[in-house]
Amino acid sequence: MSLLKSASIVSLLTLASRITGLVRELLIAAAFGASATTDAFNVAFRIPNLLRRLFAEGAFSQAFVPILAESRTRNGEQATHDLVNAVGTVLFGVLGLVCVLGVIGAPVLVWAMASGLQESGGFDAAVVMTRWMFPYIGFMSLVALSAGILNTWSRFAVPAVTPVLLNLSTIGAALFVAPLFRDHGVEPVYALAVGVMVGGLLQLAVQVPALLKIGMVPRIGVTLSAWRKARAHPGVGRILKQMAPAILGVSVAQLSLLVNTQIASHLGAGAVSWLTYADRLMEFPTAMLGVALGVVLLPQLSRAQAGGDAARFSDLLDWGLRLVLLLALPAAVALLVFAKPLVAVLYHYGRFTPNDVQQTVLALSCYGVGLMGLIGVKVLAPGFYATQDIKTPVRIGITVLAITQGFNVIFVPVLGHAGLALSIGLGSLVNATWLLLGLRKAGRYQPAPGWGLFALRVVLATAVLGVGLWLATTHIDWIGLHAQKMVRVGAMAGCLVGAAVLYFGTLAATGLNLKKAIRR
Repeated sequence: MSLLKSASIVSLLTLASRITGLVRELLIAAAFGASATTDAFNVAFRIPNLLRRLFAEGAFSQAFVPILAESRTRNGEQATHDLVNAVGTVLFGVLGLVCVLGVIGAPVLVWAMASGLQESGGFDAAVVMTRWMFPYIGFMSLVALSAGILNTWSRFAVPAVTPVLLNLSTIGAALFVAPLFRDHGVEPVYALAVGVMVGGLLQLAVQVPALLKIGMVPRIGVTLSAWRKARAHPGVGRILKQMAPAILGVSVAQLSLLVNTQIASHLGAGAVSWLTYADRLMEFPTAMLGVALGVVLLPQLSRAQAGGDAARFSDLLDWGLRLVLLLALPAAVALLVFAKPLVAVLYHYGRFTPNDVQQTVLALSCYGVGLMGLIGVKVLAPGFYATQDIKTPVRIGITVLAITQGFNVIFVPVLGHAGLALSIGLGSLVNATWLLLGLRKAGRYQPAPGWGLFALRVVLATAVLGVGLWLATTHIDWIGLHAQKMVRVGAMAGCLVGAAVLYFGTLAATGLNLKKAIRR
């Protein structure tokens, strides 16, 4: 399967995930608004998600996938299956212990992430929901194991579509379980925690048929002797050795998230939710492009590295970076100048007030400043992970963490919660630039000819798009159209379609062969 086809499949399935995720957020916003209870849910959900990104999808995947790809290339299928069995057994044992400790220590975790909830009244609710949702990290860590296997075998569809199940489960909980809770005197927002748990179980279950098809279902031992035997596997030792710096590297980003959540919890009720709603919109381009490219590139780069093909390694990175510029730059400009229409049309219903719209718009615009960096990191970091060089991104990440917190000191007193978003955006730009320079210095990436003219065309087309969206933002009363929902939806859809026509039309007028550019 070609890289473009693989990336397109992942991107389309990720789009389905983000659309259902947006529907989920719309229901939450309309039903609960931006309040202490929604802050409590967002904090509670963020705790297992933080650990999932730290140990599972983050450090684990970065260490596991390159070694798995290397084993498949050099040692064959049976030896690779033995490695999968050993890794699955060790992972399962560790997860059981982590989940028990997380449920017991929920009050400490909530206090460490958002002590400000004690002031707004959401602390106890956050503790309850953290305990309900903490086993979610166990489900998602096993999903990360399955996804690493399937992506190495170029089976990208199932891992990409599984987040849809979480969103559908949470939507079902908001629509059907929340009213039942309300009728029985239980806080309705707790229903969302039930939906998350069911969604995690469904995501794990759907991996099994795909793993059976390629003959790579992990045989997990549940006894102590089986765990010790699996731990002694040399491949497990290599993965753990690689995970140590990877955990440190991922911890940097997660520590930044923790600090920002802690600060936001002290900025008043609703601040955590405003950032969360903005983050959901930012995740559309981040996931559709950045995550999709990262998922496809890591196993491909690992194979090129294992085969000693330096030219292909560089070409893969060049292809990914051109797509980042081609698609992420206009998306970033759209978030900057068209944030108000997006937030108003998608969230301004029910208990979501005009003030909530304005506060979310501020956060979304600030996130847009760093969108290029957020997506660029997803493409550039695999250039290090594929060569099993995790220490360099870690060193860069630690420094960027300090820089980001320095930005917080400057911007939060002036912009409040939006200053947190701006700091993250600027930090991501520093991170991506540093990674790019590191790959160039190491000789792993050499830009292919034609970058100057390509970039000039993209910048010109993006400027035309930006002017069009700015005119639409300033000449339509997006808040005033609240009562005319379909008119407002139609206006936004028309503006976005028009902007796309302007952008790609300008590219064509400047002589860019789009098909050739994305297939090169």
